Amino acid sequence: MNIAADIAIQWLGEYLWALTRVSAMLMTMASFGGNSVPVRVRMAMAAALTFAVVPVLPPVEGIPLFSFQSVIVVLQQVVIGGALGFVSQLLMQTFVVAGQVLAMQTSLGFASMVDPSSGQSTPVVGQFYLLLATLLFLVIDGHLQLITLLAMSFESIPIGMEGLGAMDFQLLAGWYSQLFLAALAMAMSSIVAMLLVNFSFGIMTRAAPQLNIFSIGFAVSMLFGLLILWLTIGGFLTHFERQWINARGLGCTILQIGC
Repeated sequence: MNIAADIAIQWLGEYLWALTRVSAMLMTMASFGGNSVPVRVRMAMAAALTFAVVPVLPPVEGIPLFSFQSVIVVLQQVVIGGALGFVSQLLMQTFVVAGQVLAMQTSLGFASMVDPSSGQSTPVVGQFYLLLATLLFLVIDGHLQLITLLAMSFESIPIGMEGLGAMDFQLLAGWYSQLFLAALAMAMSSIVAMLLVNFSFGIMTRAAPQLNIFSIGFAVSMLFGLLILWLTIGGFLTHFERQWINARGLGCTILQIGC
């Protein structure tokens, strides 16, 4: 069977452009975009998803593969896929920020470790919250839901010269306020509890100035911090569900998908 060169090049372009969008999402998606996942594994996943999606997509007309228009299309696909994966990263960073706030308030911020996904040193409490959020993200099939949204995005935003608009980037930037708001709401009860503990230290200092409040207060603050962490861990699932719904809604809005 003989296949014309222009048809073969057109097929190659359709697979290449779709692969670019899928690869960009996997490169930035939570749990799969970190350094702990080998590049070959991500590339194999991207190729498998691309071969599953492209046969049901409408053909791309009027865009030669070897042209400046093709370069613009590739950049548009990188932005679309990267934006969807970046939403999941913002979801995870919400709980990292909440853990850091809690660690600093409870004197547990001295215990830190290197984040294997980013290579940065973060408090252990933040890493603990990140681990819980990652497990919940996989348990609720968050990665599969993101892949579903990506497959639906090929219909709402077809492969072409058009991509995300200025309003979509504004929504992404504005979601940083939602990130800090959710992190503060999660750590607010712990902040108030530690405020009461520090207030009691102040009363003890005024009642008995001979006490070395710095040597005593540090150990007591750590013990109360562990107690507060244990008492507040039960609300982690509620905060995660609420934040995941908001993150998924943001992804649907950016990709112009009705969810």
